Amino acid sequence: MAKGQLTAQEVRKLSKVDGLHRVATGLYLRVRGGSSLWTFRHMVNGRASEYSLGSQADLSLADAVAKVADLRARIRRGEAVEIRPKAAVIKTALDTFEGVANQLWEAMKPGWKNPKHADQWINTLRAYAFPKFGSKPVAEVTTEDVLSALSPIWKDKHETATRLRQRIEAVLSAAKARGLRTGENVATWRGHLDAVLPTISKRRRVEHHAAMPWAEVPEFMAELQQRSSMSAWALQFTILTACRTGEVIGARWPEFELDAAMWIIPASRMKAQREHRVPLSAQAVKLLRALPRMDGSDVVFWGGKARKPRPDLPADAIAPVSNMAMLELLRGMRPGLTVHGFRSAFRDWAAENSSFPAEVVEMALAHTIQNQVEAAYRRGDLLEKRRKLMLEWADYLTSPASRSASN
Repeated sequence: MAKGQLTAQEVRKLSKVDGLHRVATGLYLRVRGGSSLWTFRHMVNGRASEYSLGSQADLSLADAVAKVADLRARIRRGEAVEIRPKAAVIKTALDTFEGVANQLWEAMKPGWKNPKHADQWINTLRAYAFPKFGSKPVAEVTTEDVLSALSPIWKDKHETATRLRQRIEAVLSAAKARGLRTGENVATWRGHLDAVLPTISKRRRVEHHAAMPWAEVPEFMAELQQRSSMSAWALQFTILTACRTGEVIGARWPEFELDAAMWIIPASRMKAQREHRVPLSAQAVKLLRALPRMDGSDVVFWGGKARKPRPDLPADAIAPVSNMAMLELLRGMRPGLTVHGFRSAFRDWAAENSSFPAEVVEMALAHTIQNQVEAAYRRGDLLEKRRKLMLEWADYLTSPASRSASN
């Protein structure tokens, strides 16, 4: 860390105080009305001007510092760098959909008796709307933008999608009241979105919902922990890590550093073909340490000898537990659900019941982040933030209070 640079914890405190705050050489955090914007300040012809770097929600401290270092290097080389007037920087940040949403949230917060409900309101937007069109001027948000956030979750997470639509509608209504938009509200249901999105009946949602609601997962985990089988342990680990089924059943002991609470999945086994570091909670490490091991095999969740010859395994090799074994176990306990649905439950829990930024959640799921941070300035993989997220998720899953709340 450079001399004079603030820590991430210090920046988090500043993000709650309106004003312009110096974070490092050339890097400032401008906070106003619930919106936090990274800016680069530079002297041009004897006057201080600002360069907008992006929202604090979309750009980590490390990425902002790296971006400023790059801009300063370009200026020293004599390259042209677009410097925008301070007023334009502020107006752009506040008049985006995300800026208006944050200002509305700050205005409504005093009316909520439960701070948790206030967090749930903004977290739903952070998880589903901001990544799609948060940085877009609120005046330019279209029906297509709204649908880009709603359509992917409309059927499988209909309750969340319904709340999301209502909150988008509220933000656009507030923007119109402030003179930032004209025309009809593009998030209105009756007479508008009801013409393009199907009506999902409550009965159909219960019968066809593939993902368990996040509020019910702790109770399910308690039941699962009473079972002693490799498929039960594999399913527990899958839920604790929010990893894909294939990543779990393909796990090998050399991939784990249990003392460091770390699982490093090689690129060859990842959907995105990039190495993925998975921070492990204390609960996940305890589960792994208690697993019975098969002599001569590095398979973590083993299911017996391979029944059919496989080119990647010796003839007498131990095969991992099958994905069908976990699915059959789940179907016996909760018919109609899928193992993959627990990733959706994790994502919904993070969006509605935590304060973690959307990009941290997406990286925990090993999703490719788009339209949030410029790839050239992406540094690291938000490991420590993801570690805190997974610890909070594991504590939620195993807390007796969580099980009581779901009943």
